[in-house]
Amino acid sequence: MALCTLSFPAHFSQAAASNPPRLTPQCSHLFWGPDLQCQSQQRSKARKRPNGVFASLSDRGEYHSHRPSTPLLDTINYPIHMKNLSVKELKQLADELRSDVIFNVSKTGGHLGSSLGVVELTVALHYVFNAPQDKILWDVGHQSYPHKILTGRRDKMSTMRQTNGLAGFTKRAESEYDCFGTGHSSTTISAGLGMAVGRDIKGKNNNVVAVIGDGAMTAGQAYEAMNNAGYLDSDMIVILNDNKQVSLPTATLDGPIPPVGALSSALSRLQSNRPLRELREVAKGVTKQIGGPMHELAAKVDEYARGMISGSGSTLFEELGLYYIGPVDGHNIDDLVAILKEVKSTKTTGPVLIHVVTEKGRGYPYAEKAADKYHGVVKFDPATGKQFKSSAPTQSFTTYFAEALIAEAEVDKDIVAIHAAMGGGTGLNLFQRRFPTRCFDVGIAEQHGVTFAAGLACEGIKPFCAIYSSFMQRAYDQVVHDVDLQKLPVRFAMDRAGLVGADGPTHCGAFDVTFMACLPNMVVMAPADEAELFHMVATAAAIDDRPSCFRYPRGNGVGVELPAGNKGIPLEVGRGRILIEGERVAILGYGTAVQSCLVASSLLEQHGLRITVADARFCKPLDHALIRSLAKSHEVLITVEEGSIGGFGSHVAHFLALNGLLDGTTKWRPLVLPDRYIDHGAPADQLAMAGMTPSHIAATVFNILGQTREALEIMS
Repeated sequence: MALCTLSFPAHFSQAAASNPPRLTPQCSHLFWGPDLQCQSQQRSKARKRPNGVFASLSDRGEYHSHRPSTPLLDTINYPIHMKNLSVKELKQLADELRSDVIFNVSKTGGHLGSSLGVVELTVALHYVFNAPQDKILWDVGHQSYPHKILTGRRDKMSTMRQTNGLAGFTKRAESEYDCFGTGHSSTTISAGLGMAVGRDIKGKNNNVVAVIGDGAMTAGQAYEAMNNAGYLDSDMIVILNDNKQVSLPTATLDGPIPPVGALSSALSRLQSNRPLRELREVAKGVTKQIGGPMHELAAKVDEYARGMISGSGSTLFEELGLYYIGPVDGHNIDDLVAILKEVKSTKTTGPVLIHVVTEKGRGYPYAEKAADKYHGVVKFDPATGKQFKSSAPTQSFTTYFAEALIAEAEVDKDIVAIHAAMGGGTGLNLFQRRFPTRCFDVGIAEQHGVTFAAGLACEGIKPFCAIYSSFMQRAYDQVVHDVDLQKLPVRFAMDRAGLVGADGPTHCGAFDVTFMACLPNMVVMAPADEAELFHMVATAAAIDDRPSCFRYPRGNGVGVELPAGNKGIPLEVGRGRILIEGERVAILGYGTAVQSCLVASSLLEQHGLRITVADARFCKPLDHALIRSLAKSHEVLITVEEGSIGGFGSHVAHFLALNGLLDGTTKWRPLVLPDRYIDHGAPADQLAMAGMTPSHIAATVFNILGQTREALEIMS
């Protein structure tokens, strides 16, 4: 169902066609598209696009090589400074704000396309509403760069996603204007409804606005929240930022449906018209007081009035209990301001949904042309759009996973791949290119994706679910109830395990070992390097009687030799390996933390201590023979993992305790991530904050042995 297309009663559309409105130069944009200005403040000759929206300077493939002047933005430190601006000045402010976002992100990297798409919407929201008293929530939070600039953080944008700098998402601890943190997706309607009900309980009268888009409307929680919002009937505004890429409801296999036609501006104004809104309230009042046939009649009054204007496109949202307005051109500040003012000023009851259509990457030619709309970028040259991607001798673990899975799928036609709107992030776009009918994008719907995989497994298919570690948290009940309890052979490939650098705590994969290894039927493994990853993909493909999972980090491989033809060899389940034979101290690493253990052993050897280093490979089942041997033949056993308390080390300790291996003189110490969230920053800084660097590991060894002087020397 394409909610962005409108159907009108015949008499209405004919009348509109036969009596076109007489437009003055001041108001013509209300019907025929936004009055767009070029970023250099020189008005360009507009060229009309096929869908009726005027083209801007960026469509000619040009952009500034130097940061343009921003005289109006320079006067705006907080939203209150915008209140006396004219609509014309708001348009200029939007132009300056867009260029500011582009040049800031060009220096730091980050999420660009989604923020460019909401510039006008951000300006209109902060012009009409009074944040922070009025609550404005952003979902997904990576759309919030313009919001950050307008709310007192412009001078800190150069620190975005860096150590001790601004977060890449909204963050409550960062600003009172960030009323809710949103690093994942599809949560703001739920949170906004909670704020609206809390406001009502306390007798306050502030507004609550939840902006949701850039794919966030594909997750079930958004619909659960709308259903509850329609029932509770508290005043709140939901803004659907439909950017025609992965957002429902306009995305189709053949591309987005052009949603903003020549009449949409006028019709959207009519949909937010106060008399019509009040007619709805009359109908709602009758509905609450009179049952039976009069109830149905009152509902029909509103349904007819709405149908006269919006057609059937709003049915879904209306059935959920939200008053639907739209679609609205999200780059037309005149319309946005007018509609938001009307909705804000109308004394009404209940949730309202405003369907705003935007273009991801708007105003930057290279983003507009790119397939990914420059969703996430590294540092780049604004004039050419060229990204300064660092060259590396090895590929990312993500790419190695995709290559390993392709190699397995070449020889096993039952292997399929599933991801949740993250084809690029998980590497499965490579798999889809090779096997287009065996790769499934379920949208930002991890819960559905896991149970979908369970259903596939029931039919003898071999599904690999590639989901970020932190996003797997969203589907945990399905992992437990639908997969593990039924012992279905679903394979979980958990990318972004451990610390993730600039994305910070919202995307940190700290908990997957803990919550997966406690499940009775799950095989849990982690590769120490890229070659081991190939072998573990092969191992997961071979395990066909129970579920399995493996984790791997965000970074690049370490440069080991890869298996021939990218085809891994299945490992013996539950069997680790010794990498270095030593004495006195044994370090048992799990996953890529093994690499830090190896470096730590080199540091220790420089001080005359040769230790044993082992790679556990499996957290479940554990290699009991290896652990028993290490504990009995060494004075000290240290487990090292880039995960939370309760993970691999806890399983090792449980085994040691049950088998009496801690009853003698053997000392066991776990090195895990600290029991707190680690803020975004450079990976090296994060490891240092966590106390997980090779120097920390080596110093821990010396401290346990009582050699504190050597420990201090290593740390210095």
